[in-house]
Amino acid sequence: MTEPKDEGSTQKSAPTGRPPARWRYLPLAALAAAAATAGIAALLVNIFEHKQEAKSPFYRVVELDDTIDDPAVWGKNFPLQYDGYRRTVDQKRTRFGGSEAVPRTPTEADPRSVVAQSKLEEDGRLKTMWAGYAFARDFREERGHAHMLEDQVYTERQIAAKQPGTCIHCHASVYVPYKKLGGGDLMRGWEAMNQMPFPEARKLVTHPVSCIDCHDPESMQLRVTRPGFIEGIRALKASMGEADYDVNTMATRQEMRSYVCGQCHVEYYFKGPEKRLVYPWAKGLKVDEIYAYYEESGHSDWTHAESGAKVLKAQHPEFEMWNQGVHARSGVACADCHMPYQRVGATKISDHHVQSPLLNVNRACQTCHKWPEDELRQRVETIQSRHFEARSRAMDAVTALISDIRRAKEAGMAEEALAGPRAAQRKCQFFVDFAEAENSSGFHAPQEAMRILASAIDICRRGQLSLRDGTPPEE
Repeated sequence: MTEPKDEGSTQKSAPTGRPPARWRYLPLAALAAAAATAGIAALLVNIFEHKQEAKSPFYRVVELDDTIDDPAVWGKNFPLQYDGYRRTVDQKRTRFGGSEAVPRTPTEADPRSVVAQSKLEEDGRLKTMWAGYAFARDFREERGHAHMLEDQVYTERQIAAKQPGTCIHCHASVYVPYKKLGGGDLMRGWEAMNQMPFPEARKLVTHPVSCIDCHDPESMQLRVTRPGFIEGIRALKASMGEADYDVNTMATRQEMRSYVCGQCHVEYYFKGPEKRLVYPWAKGLKVDEIYAYYEESGHSDWTHAESGAKVLKAQHPEFEMWNQGVHARSGVACADCHMPYQRVGATKISDHHVQSPLLNVNRACQTCHKWPEDELRQRVETIQSRHFEARSRAMDAVTALISDIRRAKEAGMAEEALAGPRAAQRKCQFFVDFAEAENSSGFHAPQEAMRILASAIDICRRGQLSLRDGTPPEE
């Protein structure tokens, strides 16, 4: 007989014909491994393709050369940059700058349906300061690069006074027209256009600032094409002991990222009957050095209608003022803030939508300054609000001096006695105008801007004292 087994004893299960449970997961593991391998391979391929894409930042759709100034043609090879360039038609105002779209009724003489706000209407003291000059007739907030040519064509300053072809230098794409006019010689063409009446010179240009004005079509390297800057920077370097400076062969790439902007955003004047454009940098870039240059040359822009003083009009000295600020000293270029780098897919480009950094704080400021946008914007506006207050006090000082000189002249004061106060007006007005015309509202160089305005107020006060007691306005 077979003895019964104990209940606690073990007994092997009969074979079922199926693999152990752990083996049943092997196909799933293999499938997962294959999927992971495929994903990694796809990722590596994608990385490789993006690296190749980054190495080839553009596709040569059209051949470019030194005769093509149409930005739309360049845009076929550089569509990302061209998209940004086209956006410079917008009008956005920050607290202390920028333009806003003001509707107007088009006329046969001026077809514009939108313009920027009038700065003369915003501050009537400017009319007093510029009495007798074309700027007292029409002066509006600057608009984007897309408007730079038409706004110069249709400004009422063209009616108030005959403008020379020199104005085209900074209001149009001039490289190709200069070359054509000069028979292939850039400088000769520039000299010829300077002497033309503005309407005649206008017929020779087609576009506002274009790609060819800042880029070599063969290498895409930055270059300076404006003769005014080429001569101006050579004179500046000579004053610093560096003779025969050639900006296009001797400047660094980072310097060029400011120099291409400095071609136009500068102080200047028209010299002699040939209306040669001159950047007055032979003594330096500071307002005192530029004023000393004008004093030595004897240049004046017009005779003031109320005071009779031989006065100067500052233009838009952003390049000069930026050079006195901490950003310039730290190696920060104009393009770093106004055309910051951006990522489009795998491509890194400069944003060609040139605008105020306050409209693009993230990329323009936070690359270096690791604080919240609101705090950075508040810091800038604090600087600008203090500048605006000091500028307003300086404007009061200038207009008060002008009024005092006018009253003294009407009362019969001798010309000899008026000479000192008029000299004070010439200097303090230029200093105020220098800070007023510079379009950063003091931000480019806050301490320098405040020094300029404080000096202007003091000079105006000395001019008023000179009227009262006959003392010289300056020691």
